[in-house]
Amino acid sequence: MKTAFMFPGQGAQYVGMGRDLFTTVPKIAQLYRQANHIVGFDLAKICFEGPADQLDTTEISQPAIFVTSVACLTALRLAHVNPELAQVTPDASLGLSLGEYTALYAGGAVDFDDALRLVQLRGKSMQLAAQMRKGTMLSVLGLDEEAVNRLCRLVLDDPPEEEDGLPSILAPVNFNCPGQIVISGSVSACRRAEQLAQRDDFAPAKAVPLRVAGAFHTSMMASAAQRLALALRQCRFKTAVCPVVANVDAAVYGSVEQIPDKLLRQLTGAVRWQQSVEYLLDQNLDRFIEIGPGKVLTGLVKKIIRPRKQDVEIINISGLK
Repeated sequence: MKTAFMFPGQGAQYVGMGRDLFTTVPKIAQLYRQANHIVGFDLAKICFEGPADQLDTTEISQPAIFVTSVACLTALRLAHVNPELAQVTPDASLGLSLGEYTALYAGGAVDFDDALRLVQLRGKSMQLAAQMRKGTMLSVLGLDEEAVNRLCRLVLDDPPEEEDGLPSILAPVNFNCPGQIVISGSVSACRRAEQLAQRDDFAPAKAVPLRVAGAFHTSMMASAAQRLALALRQCRFKTAVCPVVANVDAAVYGSVEQIPDKLLRQLTGAVRWQQSVEYLLDQNLDRFIEIGPGKVLTGLVKKIIRPRKQDVEIINISGLK
């Protein structure tokens, strides 16, 4: 079988994640202690005990998810979970937004310490950007990409007045699976989109507001990209040992030099998850293993393969059970 390792992004976190791995596997306990030292606070305690409102902040959740995903990957490689898969070498690696950093780590393109420092800076920078200008996100269900683009154009052709007096911003940013696209932007623009989605010409659309700190993957994250740019360019990336698929274009990284650029573009550009999975399906990958907290990607891949009727094995590894 041809196997893809896939890693979750922000939103996958939950209090208690990784605790079973920490208490059972000494090497993973050491991994969390190493992470605590790098980030400068007890990240492990927040992962295991919360409180949830602290874990859910962008600044904390991103390094927490990254470290827990690496812990799950370590458990897999040490045969503490799914022993029959311990020796599996991925034919490709990919991750959703934040998860792309874990995918690069799993593919050997960056070491743990450097990746965690980047992820911590990314989370802090995104949180600061969200505080500079209030934004939000909206999950649009039941529409294809063309219809979602039309919805966004309708809003921007007659933009609502924003509370901060700045121009409205709205764009499709997360192409998750057929019939599920997330749009992101300024608050009033998202509210107008939610209202317009109820029109008969958009039926059977459903718009669901998301509980997020800001308008991620839009130009409203430009200041975060500026803060992260120097650290990315100074990072010692290496040639990956397996193909790693980038979010921004659903294409494999062609060189080490592309890594900083594509990771920066991802902050202010769309995450093409559905297209990334479809690319690998077209390359005849037939086993997808989600590694990290939660089962979000498992669900998305099931929806992506459904219309293609391909025979694909999907496995979830989020802990010892």
